Amino acid sequence: MEKVSILHLFTAAKNASPFDINMAYDAGFDKITSYTNVTLAEVVGLTQDAIFSRALSGVKCEAIFIGGRDVNLAMQMLAATKNAMFAPFACSVMADPSGAFTTAAAMIAKVEYHLKSQFGEDLSGKTLCIFGATGPVGNCAAIIAAQQGAMVQLVAHRSITDVEAKAAAWNAEYGVNMRVVDGASEAAKLHVLAQADIVVCAAAAGIQVISQEHLACAKKLKIVADVNAVAPMGVQGVSMNDDGVLIAGSKIYGIGAMAIGQLKYQTQHQLLKQLLAPVLSTESHQPESQQLQAVKYVEFSAAFKFASELLKRPS
Repeated sequence: MEKVSILHLFTAAKNASPFDINMAYDAGFDKITSYTNVTLAEVVGLTQDAIFSRALSGVKCEAIFIGGRDVNLAMQMLAATKNAMFAPFACSVMADPSGAFTTAAAMIAKVEYHLKSQFGEDLSGKTLCIFGATGPVGNCAAIIAAQQGAMVQLVAHRSITDVEAKAAAWNAEYGVNMRVVDGASEAAKLHVLAQADIVVCAAAAGIQVISQEHLACAKKLKIVADVNAVAPMGVQGVSMNDDGVLIAGSKIYGIGAMAIGQLKYQTQHQLLKQLLAPVLSTESHQPESQQLQAVKYVEFSAAFKFASELLKRPS
């Protein structure tokens, strides 16, 4: 009998996200089982229960999805699942807490795409300022951009000390060199914008962070991306559907929440479909490296790579 495909969804939150469950069903999984209030210490046991309870033909049809709302915890859970598995008992794992990994990946992929198409440049050496950098999307976007060579500045709108502590931890964890800059006052914000080549707005929904007066002072600014889909927009002059559209009265190209969201959806959908692909060979004579070659461990860096590839495909 053909084995059903099962997605095991681990989350530290009280509830599993209906968004993630819908996405998994739409990607083609037969069954989705959620485990809520999961602690890091429980991940190994849950993972091994999932893979040891089926024959290899069943393990080939399994995958694990890590949700929740804590980016750092999701990465730790991903590492724990990986360390709990070995050939031939292994399945693919994807982490995307609050959709932050795929959203951040889509946003920076869009930024890079329009930077290349409009200016013939890439992210390397560009000053990229992130407003809302301590939230999950801003956090991931900052790390992705820094990994691509951007000079990332995390804009602190309250306590610089708190943001500096987070930046130090991220720099150490991911081998990047992000800086923290003061954006608490109007004068400080204008100073930040005057240096920026790219601005990413990942602040809370319904809060306008950048006005057209601010943009008028940003003489170097080329691209601005805003994930806010609740009025007022995070960046005045950027609408939800803008996808590399010149902001009125400026030479700045805007990217809105819907343009980012569409790529985020495509990225998450396709990555979930890839988790469905049979990942293990039942041929015991194959080397362990070959048995594991199709197993995928997907986090924000992998999501960014995939989102970038999607943008290169013919529409």
